Amino acid sequence: MTDQNDWLSSVREEIIDPDREIIDPHHHLWHRTGWNYELDELWSDTGDGHNVIQTVFLECGSEYDTEATEHLQPVGETRYVAGIAEASRADDSQATIAGIVSRADLTHPGLDEVLDAHEAAGQGLFRGIRHSGASDPHPEALTIPGRAQPGLYNEDAFRQGVARLGERGYTYDTWHYHHQNEDFCSLARAVPDTTMILDHFGTPLGVGRFQGKREEIYTQWCKDIEAIAGCQNVVAKLGGLAMPDNGFGWHEQSQPPSSDEFVEQQARYYHHTIECFGPDRCMFESNFPVDRMSLSYHVLYNGLKKIAARYTDSEQAAMFAGTARRVYRL
Repeated sequence: MTDQNDWLSSVREEIIDPDREIIDPHHHLWHRTGWNYELDELWSDTGDGHNVIQTVFLECGSEYDTEATEHLQPVGETRYVAGIAEASRADDSQATIAGIVSRADLTHPGLDEVLDAHEAAGQGLFRGIRHSGASDPHPEALTIPGRAQPGLYNEDAFRQGVARLGERGYTYDTWHYHHQNEDFCSLARAVPDTTMILDHFGTPLGVGRFQGKREEIYTQWCKDIEAIAGCQNVVAKLGGLAMPDNGFGWHEQSQPPSSDEFVEQQARYYHHTIECFGPDRCMFESNFPVDRMSLSYHVLYNGLKKIAARYTDSEQAAMFAGTARRVYRL
């Protein structure tokens, strides 16, 4: 990670609008061989010039309780993050982890038992579930392949699980690929009483069989986003396009991109989604440390602020903090 830190620090910029209040609604924490991302690493990023006051953790399969029954193993991750969140409250000058989105198998007959266990382990921070639908028939081409079974969004048991989240006042986050957007739209229409959060723009892929097809994919993606936005129960997270699988190749450059390069290549995805959903149903996200493979936190948020500059102050306030605060009840 030292080499990556040196690489990221090779591009430094003056912080834009440093007092702008930010809630980062999508980051991960993990303890992995050769790559830790825990509180010190998170604070190093969130404290790098921008005014990040709160964050929301998203499940990432870390620190499962391997001694528990399989369907309850993800509760270990919630317990682990709740402990880090408690530590984050000790320093008023740093971002506080204010919400936890956990993992559960929404098709499992013991779903309520799992939700109760997450609630207990979360120490008041448990807000919802992400059971991702990401699935591609050629995962060998992907750096981060999804592990969902094909057709998950159309399964009756899965839809019943998503509906149960809404009945209990929890949110449903998901991550999938662009060719699954239509299925997600169908899911959102079928379960209108559950608040759903579309992560990472529906992940337009740019590698493997999708390499060199960016414009073709973008044209269909625009139509899909417009259709999904017609489902009033869906909120959009704006970010996560700097993963290697998006195909921009920044992680392979001799230097990471500047905020201007980021804006030049990705702003259209942001503006189209904001146009379709409206600022009150959009929230800027970091997706760190995954997107950290391609650019630094302070450059990312400089780019986001440049993208947001065309919108009113109240619209910017919603996208940088207000929408996340409302949706995740922070």
